[in-house]
Amino acid sequence: MKVQVKTLGAADAGEIELDEAVFGKEPRLDILHRVVTWQLEKRRGTARGARERSDVQRTGKKLGNQKGGGTARHGNRAAPQFIGGGKAHGPRVRDFNPGLNKKIRTLGLATALSVKAAEGKLIVIEDFAIADAKTKSMIAILAGLGIKSGLFIDGAEVNLGFRHASANVPNIDVLPAIGANVYDILNHDTLVLTRAAVTALEARVNG
Repeated sequence: MKVQVKTLGAADAGEIELDEAVFGKEPRLDILHRVVTWQLEKRRGTARGARERSDVQRTGKKLGNQKGGGTARHGNRAAPQFIGGGKAHGPRVRDFNPGLNKKIRTLGLATALSVKAAEGKLIVIEDFAIADAKTKSMIAILAGLGIKSGLFIDGAEVNLGFRHASANVPNIDVLPAIGANVYDILNHDTLVLTRAAVTALEARVNG
């Protein structure tokens, strides 16, 4: 699969051959659903569990006589109404760390890349070297490329000037190739890769 390579100024910069095993997969909605669900569940934090009545070490001796004391007939200091007692109906520790094997995660990444390529929403850029690391320059670049919502993926490291220029632009995210993930790819209208990102992603999927 050959794709036209552009510069940040929207000029042509040759072609690049994309690996069919990475950018030519059949769409698998079940795989994408599994990977996205796994990603979102991994984001959830585990609640700190409260100590309930059975978890508190306090005396179980009867506090006073059954009758004649003028107070309630308490029999345990661990009851929730006492200071230092257990929490009534407190938060429980729940585990939100589901497992998903590497083969499915890799297939999900390749499927997400293939979906963008099939939809015509994949753009390959020569590199992210920007002359003026200003928000104004970034907005002009996006207008030239026709991008309103985009995920920009670079090689091993993101160009620092490009990262600074895009920091204040809404609906634009920048990641290194190692940070590419299914949720972010699907959550943006356009996927923009550099030549280095294409090489890194192909190595990541095929490795």
